[in-house]
Amino acid sequence: MYKTFQGLDDLQNMVDQAYGVPMTSNCMVPRREVQDLLDEVRTAIPIEMDDAQDVLDRRDAVLAEAEDEAEGMISDAKSERDRILDEARRQADEMVADAENQATATVSRAEAEADRLVSDARRDAEDTVSRAESESQRLVSAGNESYDRSVNEGIAEQQRLVSEAEVVRQANDEARRIVESAHADSDRLRRECDQYVDSTLAQFEESLTGTLRTVTRDRTALRKGAGVSGPRAPRGDGGDRGGRGEHSDVRESSREDGWGTRG
Repeated sequence: MYKTFQGLDDLQNMVDQAYGVPMTSNCMVPRREVQDLLDEVRTAIPIEMDDAQDVLDRRDAVLAEAEDEAEGMISDAKSERDRILDEARRQADEMVADAENQATATVSRAEAEADRLVSDARRDAEDTVSRAESESQRLVSAGNESYDRSVNEGIAEQQRLVSEAEVVRQANDEARRIVESAHADSDRLRRECDQYVDSTLAQFEESLTGTLRTVTRDRTALRKGAGVSGPRAPRGDGGDRGGRGEHSDVRESSREDGWGTRG
């Protein structure tokens, strides 16, 4: 069959590669080569037909043999299946038994461990409760002592603050008394100073008044002396004496009025 298809393929390639005849759909192929290919195909067809007929003749035998082999394989598969199932059941039973034994042992160990843990927990709980009670009693006692100490310290601090408040009150009273005394002394000193200044100014006023009166009298006397009318006395003993007498009278009157007392 292979040679037949090979010859047909070669013939198809030859036709495809042949030169075409112009103006037509024909082509030119080598006659000798085409005839050789046709002879090969013609020679190969009977041989392959015989092979195909042999296959057809042996079909029933092949099918019967295949069926026998299939039945044998099925029987072997069933036997193997049964064996595997039996082995699996046996192994499963063994595994279940081992698992049950291990589970029983594990449960026993777990129960023993649980009993031990419960016992330890109870013992630890009792110890913890005992320590907690002791600690609570100690804390309560310490709290009571701290409370009493705080109360005593508070009372002492209150008394100290009351004492300090009394001291502060006395200090405030003393400061108020000192301030009032200072104000009284200041008022007294101000009054005395005012009295002293007033008396000094009064004396100064009296002195100025006396001085003004003296100045007024002196000015009046001077005006009177400058305004004397009459012939001037001739120079000589009598005249000189007369002139000196008038001036001496003015000076004496001035002395009497207090003109010379200022110096």
